[in-house]
Amino acid sequence: MDDIKSNLMICWLQGQKVEAWQQGTRQGVVLACAGVGYEVQIAPRHLSEMEHGQNTFILWIHQVQRDDGSSLFGFPERRERDMFRTLIGVSGVGPQMALALLEECQTGELVEAIVQGDLRKLCQAQGVGKRTAERLAVELRTKLAEFSSRDPGMSLVDNGVIDSHQLKDSSLHELQITLAGLGYEDLEIRRAIRAVASGAAIGARDMPESVPSIDDTDAWLRASLRWLSQEAA
Repeated sequence: MDDIKSNLMICWLQGQKVEAWQQGTRQGVVLACAGVGYEVQIAPRHLSEMEHGQNTFILWIHQVQRDDGSSLFGFPERRERDMFRTLIGVSGVGPQMALALLEECQTGELVEAIVQGDLRKLCQAQGVGKRTAERLAVELRTKLAEFSSRDPGMSLVDNGVIDSHQLKDSSLHELQITLAGLGYEDLEIRRAIRAVASGAAIGARDMPESVPSIDDTDAWLRASLRWLSQEAA
């Protein structure tokens, strides 16, 4: 029975916030669940969100077990918790650094920064140096590119590059599949769509062209192909 208890892991909690706490740079809440108070560390931006409104919260949990006890890290969304787990799988990236990365960037922004090798963005997180940023980009680029392609438009929609006023999710997914079928890599596709969405694509007269309308998927495809062909030239 003791062996079974020692292997139990907490993955999800729902309860009322009893109080907020801070120990040095670490912040979190005590969450009361069924008569038990759990001390959970969370990102400062999430703590700020929990200061207002409702008093009952749901957190997805990652539990770190050590000889002297365990630590709980909480996230309002499962996707963010899963991203945290991916980050700490990289050599030299511990829970505090992973939390700092998720504090600095929304999940979609972080995926985009890693896949595109945006070291400047990654180094803005507390404790992340150039060497660690390079390691994140090298070790996670392929894994996260596959992850974002399974979640159509995640890194484009979530960070505000594409929104519902520019292109619907279903059309964006169709556009990505079409370009992939033409042999383009996932990173090339996202960069092309980003360029078109920002008006950076160049038209037939070598002038920036307007962003295509929300319903004109063919125009998005043509503009993306023009940008890709210019990049290859």
